[in-house]
Amino acid sequence: MFMRLASLAMCLSAALPAAAHEFWISPDAYAVPVGGTLSAEFRVGQEFKGAGYVFVPGRSERFEVVTPEGVVEVTPRVGDRPALNIPAPAEGLNVVVHQTGELSLTYKDMAQFRRFIEHKDWAALETVHRERGLPEERFKEAYRRYAKSLIAVGNADGADRAMGLEIEIVAVKNPYVDDLSGGMVVDVIYDGAARADAQVEILDKAPDGTVEVSQIRTDATGRAVFPVTPGHEYLVDSVVVRAEPNEDAEAGPVWRSLWASLTFRVPE
Repeated sequence: MFMRLASLAMCLSAALPAAAHEFWISPDAYAVPVGGTLSAEFRVGQEFKGAGYVFVPGRSERFEVVTPEGVVEVTPRVGDRPALNIPAPAEGLNVVVHQTGELSLTYKDMAQFRRFIEHKDWAALETVHRERGLPEERFKEAYRRYAKSLIAVGNADGADRAMGLEIEIVAVKNPYVDDLSGGMVVDVIYDGAARADAQVEILDKAPDGTVEVSQIRTDATGRAVFPVTPGHEYLVDSVVVRAEPNEDAEAGPVWRSLWASLTFRVPE
């Protein structure tokens, strides 16, 4: 019981991220046999490094596994770690989907906000912030995370698709069965439409744990193509930042960020 409470405390702390910390689903194995177990941590961190944390129902709005045979809702107990630990629902490509509840953070100053928006390709919002007459200290941002992960079960057949998330990354190619010699292909969708000319960040983790980070942009159709290496694990990330309809920083968040992530591993 003590360990569970300690882990829960860590979760509550981890759920208050610094401005540019990613959230992702981290499977124990990206390929499992039919009848095997899907097991994955929720992680928050930077450069594909971060602690796993326990499941807290109030911080989760949607948690499911989408398979070629249908959708299975995931219902962990409070404090469960790993958050995902279920028998594989069906053979084929299993897509784990998680949407957080609404969370918020407070920026201590403009420098902290600037680091975030510059990293995520929204630097012009600093000017907008000042034009709105907002304070440069102690202002809030609301945020939600939309994470997906691709796990191969058995033959891994099947395809990812748009899951109706406010923002999401869709794998156009199935990395476990499709030819990736021309690169991995993903679409970025925001509010039901292709997100054109948007930054996509790619974190490439080698088997020895080293991570390379790069950024590319989507084309006019919201599509991005990038090279991948057999045996490597990938975290793909894209973020939207928008103004909240609130000009009073004392009344609540004045900005909102929406984070999409996708994880997968390329077979050797």
